[in-house]
Amino acid sequence: MWIAENWRDYELLDCGGGQRLERWGRPVLVRPDPQAIWETPRKHPGWSRADGRYHRSSSGGGHWEKSRLPERWEIAYRDLTFQVKPMNFKHTGLFPEQAVNWDFMMEKIRNAGRPVRVLNLFAYTGGATIACAKAGASVCHVDAAKGMVAWARENARLSGLSDAPIRWIVDDCAKFVEREIRRGKRYDAIVMDPPSYGRGPGGEVWKLEENLYPFVKLCAGVLSDKPLFVLINSYTTGLAPSVLGYLLHLLVKENCGGKCTWDELGLPVTETGLALPCGATGRWYSE
Repeated sequence: MWIAENWRDYELLDCGGGQRLERWGRPVLVRPDPQAIWETPRKHPGWSRADGRYHRSSSGGGHWEKSRLPERWEIAYRDLTFQVKPMNFKHTGLFPEQAVNWDFMMEKIRNAGRPVRVLNLFAYTGGATIACAKAGASVCHVDAAKGMVAWARENARLSGLSDAPIRWIVDDCAKFVEREIRRGKRYDAIVMDPPSYGRGPGGEVWKLEENLYPFVKLCAGVLSDKPLFVLINSYTTGLAPSVLGYLLHLLVKENCGGKCTWDELGLPVTETGLALPCGATGRWYSE
């Protein structure tokens, strides 16, 4: 498991009973987590004193109980700064386990010894975009949600990257990649965090199990002659990390050489010393 263990502003205090207890800077939150199926004695005082709680509804969705929670606030990871806030469907706008991938990408970019162009697809609030730009890459940030792209731009500003070479694109990711191929644009690195299920602006249905292989195959068409890395994230329950590695082997490694690795992402749990699994990542990178 690749564990994001270098946080100072985020801490997974405890988890169990289908919930996680987290510190996001100063505020402490309780949020649902389907992986935490074990029981916990809940000795940590945060369980009863949390600043915000997300309650699921039996009919679907849910709501925040957040009387003591700021509307939004900032947290930092190394020299990166992000704005977080309670959103619908329990999210805060940041997935802290991704820090282990930010470290990987930043190291690859800084050690490349050449300019690096990164394409970040399904880019959300821009964690990977900010990390890659901070490491010196030029980044193309693509997401279909205008609000998420605006949030990512704010994260760039907070991290001192307002003038960094970042293209902010609101578009369907597949259609954008198709246009980039026609325009002859190439990228040295690709990052993607595709959803399990979604609908495009024209009503197109996206199902990860059906669409991921052709999408990665499409994206391989915008790789440069000397690609640096390709990274795929997945939060789809039941999709093993090795599936992502297999895709990258077939669609990237067989053409470009290099190496494929894959694993679960995890967060260290302060109360138990164990790690909570939080999704999967596959990586291809040049050697």
